[in-house]
Formats: sequence, structure tokens, C-alpha cells
Amino acid sequence: MSAAAQHRASRTNRLVRKLAIAGTGVAVLALPLVGATTASAATPTVQTATTLGYANNLDGWIRASLAVMAEHGIPGSYDGIYRNVIRESSGNPYAINLWDSNAAAGTPSKGLLQVIDPTFNAYHVANTSWDPYDPVANITAACNYAAARYGSIDNVFGAY
Repeated sequence: MSAAAQHRASRTNRLVRKLAIAGTGVAVLALPLVGATTASAATPTVQTATTLGYANNLDGWIRASLAVMAEHGIPGSYDGIYRNVIRESSGNPYAINLWDSNAAAGTPSKGLLQVIDPTFNAYHVANTSWDPYDPVANITAACNYAAARYGSIDNVFGAY
């Protein structure tokens, strides 16, 4: 073992001994500090209206989604998203359709833009929530799908 490696091992052993002497409570508090730079750098923040600095309401959800969409090159406008949200869910992020053919097949449409789980999963956008009821994740995945299928959410004027 090199001198530098021995020095690091010695420092680590001293830290462990000091934490053991100080007590379990201190050791538990200190544990996240060991190697924290690697772990925290690998965990991205989920993009929501709040984390992106927008209000936690329909206006904020649309604006946050547009910011995420811009980062990923997904086309769409505020008006196109708003028009489709109002038609699909009246702005209720917890809306669920339990009566159409998708529901009868076991995959009900969910959220602001009424996306079924397979579509949500296929068109999910990185760093958004994997919860289809999350407003920003739902809008962004639906707009990603609409872009692939229709060119943009702006081209959607009915059920899609």
C-alpha cells in the first residue's frame, strides 16, 4: 500500500473510532458526509413547478413544463397546452377516466392531459417525476408524445 493510501486509511480509521466514541447519534448524523460528493452529484433534482420557481397551479405547471420542454427540444405553446388541459381534465391533475376503452382494457387515462401509463412511460422526459399525476411530468410526457405523433401539442384539437 502506498504512503498516501496508508494515510487515507489511517484518517478513515481515526474518524470511525471518534464517531464510535462520540456515540451512535453523532455517527448517524455524520454518515451522510462520508462520500456525499459522489452520491449527491449523481442524484438529479426532479423538475417540478416549485423546483423550477413557478407557482404550484395550472399556470405554473404549464410554464414549468414549457421550460423543461425547451431543454429537450419538445415543441408546444402555452395556448396549445392550456386548450388541451381544459378539454381533457378541466385542470384537475388527479383526473382519471374510468369509463372509456382504455379504462376497460385496464389502463385508464390519468392526469391533466389524460395519458395512459404505457404512453406516459414511453414518452417520459428525464428529470421529471415518474408519477403520471405529477402535473409537470404529465404535461411534458403528453407534449413529447404529441410532438412525435402530431408534430406538436398545438396540432391537437380533440382526443389523441
